[in-house]
Amino acid sequence: MTVQIITDSACDLSENYYHDYNIEMASLTVQLDNKNYEDVKTISAKTIYDAMREGKAPKTSQVSPQAFKEVFEKFAKKNQPCLCLSLSSELSGTYQSAKLAEQELLEEYPDWNLKVIDTKCASLGFGLVVLRAAQLAQEGATIDEIAEVSTYQSEHMEHIFTVDDLEYLYRGGRVSKTAAFVGTLLKIKPLLHVDGGKLIPLEKIRGSKKVLKRMIELMEERGHDLANQPIGISHGDDLETATQLAEMIKDRFNTEDIHIQMVGSSIGSHAGPGTISLFFLNSSYK
Repeated sequence: MTVQIITDSACDLSENYYHDYNIEMASLTVQLDNKNYEDVKTISAKTIYDAMREGKAPKTSQVSPQAFKEVFEKFAKKNQPCLCLSLSSELSGTYQSAKLAEQELLEEYPDWNLKVIDTKCASLGFGLVVLRAAQLAQEGATIDEIAEVSTYQSEHMEHIFTVDDLEYLYRGGRVSKTAAFVGTLLKIKPLLHVDGGKLIPLEKIRGSKKVLKRMIELMEERGHDLANQPIGISHGDDLETATQLAEMIKDRFNTEDIHIQMVGSSIGSHAGPGTISLFFLNSSYK
């Protein structure tokens, strides 16, 4: 019996990936206009970005333990081994929800093999880890083999991203109101990354044209065998800039395997429209 891969919607994979790679997904909740929606399933990222451009402030909440329990139980009943990969525990309580569901179900199904991993990743960086795990599952790898690769990839996944408007990060508590105001006034574009699962400011760049160039430079400094690994680019409803970044990467590194996805509703509610994110394995990856 093959290993079932389970994840949450913050991996920002589109629905065709879930279908093609047999990935089960539990949705984070997005609240808009006082109504709750299931990320990916009952609301689109485009709807969220349009609402944010109109001045609305969507909110998000973690996957509930009950939602994970409902997903897990289908496979527990069949005694099918499962690997659940979660959004960084530093950014959401979703991992803790999965662990609570795991604890409850293992009391009922003590012989069932379930592993829950905190990837410490987000968006398509997280998605690339999920995708590799699903590929290994389809190839017949064991749960321990997949867990080992997933953990290792997670530890070496670089996240480099910028936002179009610091106001959105301010609303999410990531920058101060003064920093958001001054940054917008001076047209400062922040570069951020994820370190230890946490969102960390990296650099401030004056002018949007310089940002993509600097992202490429950081990729060259930090990346491992960039021509021969899958690269992730996610965007906040800005496919044109994402495509431009992909072309720059192809020209610079001869990379062929580039995945471009829209930042989903749960992450996008905090980052906002115009976000551009870049994901790749770093130079310490062997």
